[in-house]
Amino acid sequence: MLIQENKIKIRILMKKRCPSYNLSRVFFTLLIMTVFSFGFNASGINSPYDLTVNLLQHTDQVFLSGYPVSTSLKNADKGTEQYEFVKIAQKNPFFGWKVSSDNKNTLQTAYSIIVASSEKKIAMNAGDMWTSKKVGSNKSLNVYYNGKPLKPGAIYFWKVKTWDNHGLESSYSPVSSFIMADSLIDYSTARYPIQKTDKIPEIINKLSDSLTFIDFGKDGFGRLRLTLSAQKEDTIVIRMGECIEEGRINRKPGGTIRYSSYSLTLRKGVNTYIVAIHPDKRNTGAMAVKIPSCIGQITPFRYVEIEGYLGKLNKNQIIRETVNYPFDDSASYFYSSDSVLNKIWNLCKYSMKATSFAGIFVDGDRERIPYEADALINQLGFYMTSGDYSMARYTCEYLIDNATWPTEWILQNALLAWNDYNYTGNKDFLKKNYTELKAKLMLPLENKEGFISTRTGKVTNNLLESVHLSGELKDIVDWPHTGMLGVGKEEPGETDGYVFKDINTVVNAFHYRALILMNRIADILGKTEDSSEFSSAALKIKKNFNNQLWNREDKVYNDGIGTTHASLHGNMFPLSFDMVPENRKEDVLNFIKSRGMACSVYGAQFLLESIYNTDGDQYGLDLMSSTSGRSWYNMIRAGSTITMESWDNKYKPNQDWNHAWGAAPANIIPRKLMGIEPLEPGFSKIRIKPQPGSLKSAEIKVPTLRGEVKASFKNIKGKSFSMKISVPVNSTAEVWLPVISSYRDVKEDGISANYRKDGNFVVIENVGSGEHELMINK
Repeated sequence: MLIQENKIKIRILMKKRCPSYNLSRVFFTLLIMTVFSFGFNASGINSPYDLTVNLLQHTDQVFLSGYPVSTSLKNADKGTEQYEFVKIAQKNPFFGWKVSSDNKNTLQTAYSIIVASSEKKIAMNAGDMWTSKKVGSNKSLNVYYNGKPLKPGAIYFWKVKTWDNHGLESSYSPVSSFIMADSLIDYSTARYPIQKTDKIPEIINKLSDSLTFIDFGKDGFGRLRLTLSAQKEDTIVIRMGECIEEGRINRKPGGTIRYSSYSLTLRKGVNTYIVAIHPDKRNTGAMAVKIPSCIGQITPFRYVEIEGYLGKLNKNQIIRETVNYPFDDSASYFYSSDSVLNKIWNLCKYSMKATSFAGIFVDGDRERIPYEADALINQLGFYMTSGDYSMARYTCEYLIDNATWPTEWILQNALLAWNDYNYTGNKDFLKKNYTELKAKLMLPLENKEGFISTRTGKVTNNLLESVHLSGELKDIVDWPHTGMLGVGKEEPGETDGYVFKDINTVVNAFHYRALILMNRIADILGKTEDSSEFSSAALKIKKNFNNQLWNREDKVYNDGIGTTHASLHGNMFPLSFDMVPENRKEDVLNFIKSRGMACSVYGAQFLLESIYNTDGDQYGLDLMSSTSGRSWYNMIRAGSTITMESWDNKYKPNQDWNHAWGAAPANIIPRKLMGIEPLEPGFSKIRIKPQPGSLKSAEIKVPTLRGEVKASFKNIKGKSFSMKISVPVNSTAEVWLPVISSYRDVKEDGISANYRKDGNFVVIENVGSGEHELMINK
């Protein structure tokens, strides 16, 4: 069918352009056929690409023991090997694709999908399962299957073509395939299998005839594979660790920084050995997420020592089978004029990849348990660095049924749910879990003024059951608390001396934020009565919060009702969650600045959000690029290549060196410093609002389900600010440029732009797809 369509188009073009010259006609025919053979339409609209099913792009990829293989889904489903692959369990899956065009300001106006039961039929454009025909719609995400019932265990093939606002029709996309699960249900989140990648050492040092030191360059979860030669049976010692001391692996690194030692008996001849990892009782216990048997036990390590082996070693003999959730390293990048900030970005981006080893967001290696607070920072960081949304959604679902003990963290379910919808534009998670999300508000804890409290006798067994919590519900504020975990008096935890009262400021700031987001969620789902109730409750608590917790004399928020102590936390959370009236924001921001980094690596997420939400860009930059003891650079200086659980061992003596909740810059740099966020769900409209501070230049690429967003700027302080952006097709952007004092003109693509003034920014609206250059001059 496609070939026939192309022949017709060729004939038409030949008649129009080459009526009399046979040689020209032949040449032109070959040219047009070449263009079509690459899937392009001469009109300038290209075929859709990066097709997704239930948020996953590579639904046809087959894995064996963690490694991608060449086997097709059809052969894998019938093979004798223990293959792993994506299985779609949702009865009516949803499709997505990226629209491509050579033209600027392009929006999709229609699409046509074909779904077939065989490769032969899809090649013939025979949609025996579903042919949508031409559907007038701009939807390129969350398009639900609407054909014959899909059968359990069956493989299906699909493709799509689109029309755009320039009146152009694309050719069909490449074919994608997917397999249904053995049992189908109304709603299910699909996930990739966990993947293995072989990593060879960066450095091999022979310290003596019988001792070799190996450095893989970065810490990573996995196991060791060695190919060694022996003249006779012999025994060697293998040491693995995350930390070194005086050029050797630190055998007593402290905390949960990993070190392990193994004896390996060598057989005569050349053999390949796997170092079988000893299971850890804590991270393989009842509450821990288990690693699939096809992957095997793993541990984090960067360094290896081999003692007793006399032969020569090269890099190809020493392999770390590194484990992580499939991660596209090329999906994002960031470079700036600040070399320290660049290192922080690389540290935090890599932390997203390295800590995905369980296929679900966990707290690190010590427990391997999902926590809401870890998941929130992981979720946003993973979105911004990898472009994957499936692992975050699966983690959200897990946490619905497996709550953890902190009050504020249970409230974070609303934040997680909203992010899932805002970044994907898909309502399925909200629809499925709405009742559970409503319960996570813990409304029975409210008093007549709208405050909630866990310390006034309202925590009942029914409440705990409704949020799926086994155990005691307690306020946390930050972690660790004063005096906990052996921190001692000189290092009083990470709460900035917070005074815990019955009515807790931080808890109720989270309560307000959860109400606001549940109001939006209820409205999206058409639950108007609930939406109104949530809105009224949010207004009530905001009013009473500002009346009763505001210290008028000191111009700060107190930690709670009944204390005049003010902490960083009691002020950064209300500012982050938009609870602070406009006339108080400057006072609150000044107080926040006076406290420095008086919070944990987890609290830093909300500290930075509060700063950037108040246009405090220079202070935000100062904190992220700091080289003090409480900084991300300090993690690098200490020798870690994955973010730590705490700023330093002295702040949490049992900390680990592989905790993604310490990687806030992975999302703060793209979302706040570079300012790329969805203004409408699924990035149909994008805000690009850079807050550069003193940065002279920066450039970034951020993945979205509609395509990559690129932005770069040059900042000549006080003189000009110029920006280049690339907006994905089927999206528009709202671009905010920092105001230059006494600015003379604002230009878009070399022409004077229409704009509005908003605070310290000029705003250019409705910037279409493609590449654009924007500038503000003095």
